[in-house]
Amino acid sequence: MAQTAPAAAPTPTVVVQDAPQAAPAAEQQRVVVNRILVRGNQRIDQTTVLSYLPIQPGDTVDAAVLDVAVRTLTRTQLFADVQLGVQPNGDLVVEIVENPIINQVVFEGNGAIGEDKLREEVTLRPRGIYTRARVQEDVGKIVELYRLSGRISATVTPKLVQLEQNRVDVVFEINEGPETGVRTITFLGNSAFSDGDLQEVMVTKRSQWWQFFNSNDNYDPNRLDYDREQLRKFYTNRGYYDFRVLSAIAELSPDDSAFGITITLDEGDRYNFGKVDVVTENDRLNPEFLKLLLPIRTGQLYESDKIESAVDALTFAAGSAGYAFVEIEPSYQANPETDTVDVTFNVKEGQRVYVDRINVIGNTRTLDNVIRREMMLTEGDAFNRTLLERSRNNLRALGFFKDVTVEEARGSAPDRSVVNVTVTEQPTGELSVGAGFSSVDSFVVNLGVTERNFRGRGQNVVARVEWGSLRQQIDFRFTEPKFLGRDLRAGFDAFHSRYDLSEYSSYDYRSTGGGVRLSYPLNAYTLLSTRYFLKSDEIIVPTNFCNGVAAGGSNALCDQVGSFLNSSAGYTLLVDRRNDPVRPTRGWTGSLRQDFAGIGGDVNYVKTEADVSAYWGITPNWVVTAAASTGYVSGWGGDPVRINDRFFKGGNSFRGFETAGIGPRDLATTDALGGNFYVIGTLELTVPNGLPEEYGIRTSLFTDVGTVGALDDRYTLNPDGTPSTRIVDDLELRASAGVSIHWRSPMGPIRFDLSKILGSEDYDKTETFRFSTSTQF
Repeated sequence: MAQTAPAAAPTPTVVVQDAPQAAPAAEQQRVVVNRILVRGNQRIDQTTVLSYLPIQPGDTVDAAVLDVAVRTLTRTQLFADVQLGVQPNGDLVVEIVENPIINQVVFEGNGAIGEDKLREEVTLRPRGIYTRARVQEDVGKIVELYRLSGRISATVTPKLVQLEQNRVDVVFEINEGPETGVRTITFLGNSAFSDGDLQEVMVTKRSQWWQFFNSNDNYDPNRLDYDREQLRKFYTNRGYYDFRVLSAIAELSPDDSAFGITITLDEGDRYNFGKVDVVTENDRLNPEFLKLLLPIRTGQLYESDKIESAVDALTFAAGSAGYAFVEIEPSYQANPETDTVDVTFNVKEGQRVYVDRINVIGNTRTLDNVIRREMMLTEGDAFNRTLLERSRNNLRALGFFKDVTVEEARGSAPDRSVVNVTVTEQPTGELSVGAGFSSVDSFVVNLGVTERNFRGRGQNVVARVEWGSLRQQIDFRFTEPKFLGRDLRAGFDAFHSRYDLSEYSSYDYRSTGGGVRLSYPLNAYTLLSTRYFLKSDEIIVPTNFCNGVAAGGSNALCDQVGSFLNSSAGYTLLVDRRNDPVRPTRGWTGSLRQDFAGIGGDVNYVKTEADVSAYWGITPNWVVTAAASTGYVSGWGGDPVRINDRFFKGGNSFRGFETAGIGPRDLATTDALGGNFYVIGTLELTVPNGLPEEYGIRTSLFTDVGTVGALDDRYTLNPDGTPSTRIVDDLELRASAGVSIHWRSPMGPIRFDLSKILGSEDYDKTETFRFSTSTQF
C-alpha cells in the first residue's frame, strides 16, 4: 500500500564558526561558550529551550558536544529542525523550527468504521504537537483496525493543511476497499472428523449471503491463529494427544474479494490415559489422597480438559489446606506403541499462608461492611480456598452485583496473602410489571417496587400495589439481613389484599394483616426460617349465590362465607447445595415448609409443603433441571380446610393451564375449588439457541406433570355417602410441554411461555401463551 506523509524536516546541523588562522588545531575544535542565544522560537519560551539544552555558559564545547545537544533537543519532539553554531565571540546560537500544533484531526472516506472508534485508536489530538513519526504510527494503527475488520486492501493517506500561527489540520484520507470475506475453508489430512465438524469448531466462518449479522466471515490472521488453537483443543479433548496443525494457508482470490483457507492436519493416533501419579515436595500434602481427587483414571480416553480440571482440583485442595500459592506442573510421557499417555502432576507447595488483609474494590453504593460480613474469611485467618469460593457465592447470591471476582495476591510477607474482592454493582431496585394472556382472553397486570439493597445496607424493602382482574393488593415488607449485628435475618410484613376470583371461582377473598419473620443458618448450606402471622380473612360471594337453589354454589364454597381470624406460626427448612446461586449447572436445593394455624383465632389446620430441584450440566449451554414439589393441608379440631387455605395450581406454577386451571371443580358453576393435596414434577432442558450471548436470550424446553385434589369428604360425598355428581375431584394426572424463552432485554427481563397440553380433564381451563416482564431502575 502507498502511504504519503509530509516531507522530512531538514537534518539538524552543527555549525562551529572558524577561529583565527594562528590558533592551534586543538583550540579550533574546542570553544568556550560565552552566552547562549535562542532564535526562531514562536510558541515555546526561551527558558524552556534552555532547560532542555545540556550546555551552560562557561562550558567548553566541541563538535561532539554540540551533536549531543542537537540530539537532546530533537528527542523532545518539540522541534522540526535544530541547528547549533558558535560565533567567534563565543556566543552559542540555537536556531530552532518548532513543530506545528494540531488544530484538528479529520477522517475522510470512512464508512465501515465509525469516527469515534478511529479517534480512540489514533494518538494525535487537537492542541497536541505534530510529528511525522506519530502520524506514521497512527496510519499503521488505522490500517491494522481495518485489517481486523476484514478489509485487507484498505489504505490510509495522511495529509496536512497548513494554517496560520504554525498550526495544521491533519487529514487521514481512507480508502476502505472491499470487505475481504472467506470463500472456502478446506481441510487436508482429516479422517476422524468431517470438514463440517471442524468448521463448527472454528470461529472463522465462510461468507454466506444470508448471514447479515455474522462478523466472523472475513479474513483475520489473528482469528485464524485462534482457530488453530481451537482445533487443537477439539482433537486433544477427543484422545488425539499428538495432534498438530501442519499449516494454515490463506490465498487471496484473483479479484481480491475473498480468501480461500486451506488447513493441513496431522491427526495422529487416539490415546488413553496410562499411569496417573501425583508427586509432592512436602509430606503434609498426601499424594495418595490428592490422587483420589483427580478426575482422571487409567484407561480413560485422553482429554486435555481433564488435565486442566485435575490442576484446578489439586490447587483447590492445596488452598483448602492453607497453601495459597502452589505450582502444579503436569508432565507427560507418551507411549506410541500402546497409545497411552502417562501423566505426573508435580505439586510444589509453598508455606502455610494467612490472610493479611481483605480489599473491597468497585462498590460505589453498597457499604463495605455489607460485603465483608458475607466473607467467610477475615484478616488473620489461615487461607482456605474453599471458604474463599463460598464467600464469592455468598456475594453473588445477594443479587447486588453483576459480577464478583475474588482473587488472592502476595502480601507483606511470604506467609501473608491479600484477598482482593472486586464487585461490579448492578441496579437493585426493580419496577416489575407482569401480564398474562389465557385461552379465554383473561388479562392480568401487576406493578411492584422492590429495593434489595436499601441505602446500600443490604436491607430489602418491598412496596407493592397491584391491580388486575385477579388481584388488588397493597403490600409492604422490610427485611434486615443482619439483625442485632448477628447472622440473623429479621423482618416484618403488612398487607391488605383482595382476590377477585370471579373468573375462576365465584367469590372474592379479602385479607388484612401482618407478621414477623426470623431466619438463621444452621450451617453453610442450611437455613431455618420461622414466622408468625395474624390476619383477618373474608370470603364474599354474589347475592343469593348460596340460597340453596340448583344454580347456586356448593357447600365447598358456601361454608366458607364470612370473616375469620387466622393466627398461625410456621417454619421453613432450606438446603442449598448448588454450585452457583444464579446459574447452577450441578447440585441441588430443597425446602420443607410447615404452618400451624389455631394459636387462637377461628381457623385450625396444619399445612405442609416440600420441593426439591436438581441440576446437571451436560455442557455449559446444555443444563438439565429436574424439580418436584408437593403439599398437603388438613384441618384439625373438626374444622374443614377453608377455600382460601387450599392449593390452587396453574399459570406460573403449572404452565399450559390458567391460574386455578386444574383441580377439583363445581360442574354446575364451573368454580375452581382448590385441593388439599398437590404434586407437580418438572423436567427442563436449557438449550443453546444459536444467538450471540450478548443478546441475553436463553431458551429451554420443559414438561410439567402433576395433579391437585383430595377435598374434604364432606364436600365430595352426598349425605348418604355416595360420590357427588356435582363436585369432581379425581386426582388425574395433567401434563404439558413447551418452550420458555428468557430475554434479558434493555428494559428488563422478559419471559415467554408457549405450551402444549399433553393430558387434561374436560373441565380444566387451559392457556397456550403467557408472558411477563420487569424493568429495573
